[in-house]
Amino acid sequence: MRYIVSDIHGCYDEYQELLQKIHFSQKDTLYVLGDAMDRGPEPIKVIKDLMMRENVVYLVGNHDYMMLRTLKKLAVEITEENCENHLASEDLLNYFYWIQDGGRTTSDQFRTLSLEEQQDILAYVSDALVYEVLYERGKELILVHAGIRGFEEKKELDDYDFFDFIYERTDYSRRYYPDPHKFLVTGHTPTLLIHPDGQPRIYQGNGHIAVDCGCVFGGCLAAYCVETEEAVYVKSRKKNNPYG
Repeated sequence: MRYIVSDIHGCYDEYQELLQKIHFSQKDTLYVLGDAMDRGPEPIKVIKDLMMRENVVYLVGNHDYMMLRTLKKLAVEITEENCENHLASEDLLNYFYWIQDGGRTTSDQFRTLSLEEQQDILAYVSDALVYEVLYERGKELILVHAGIRGFEEKKELDDYDFFDFIYERTDYSRRYYPDPHKFLVTGHTPTLLIHPDGQPRIYQGNGHIAVDCGCVFGGCLAAYCVETEEAVYVKSRKKNNPYG
């Protein structure tokens, strides 16, 4: 089976429970639509678990990008040659913005790793895909982290910019692809902001499948099965929901 999850955000316990609940095995494939780190309690533990699984396909999210932009400058050996110009003012600003947007736990845990472990994590996230396309019984599923900025129906996915996939939120009231068998699958926007009743469950409508159920905000961590179209949920261990 193929499963799609997104925005784990360091919720390691819920992530492990979800894998158990779907009976995830070597025969299955897990597609993670980015943002495994930041905000939650154990981001490095989550990303290291993903890294060791050969049947995980990781897509880049905006928090992945913020982490890479900052930590690539920090995860190097400081020498006499580079110490004076190692960090520019722009780098410090990027670090500040990332920390303000939930990067503190990732940064703190990242610093406890060896240089080799740090570089392995950065290499893994750097190799993440910006999109993936899946096919199942006549359906076409386009997987991205956030949405498709500047969407044009006839524009090829390869013609979009990297940033077109990771920041701008999808307009779920709009059908992007008129083909009823073509779906845009996204994370990034907690579904409790999409559903009128504010419930953290997978959203399906207008050719969209939104799978970020806001676990780190007190919602759920969800997995969508491509073959069966079933959704599996694990309730967040975090009690507060800032959107509720």
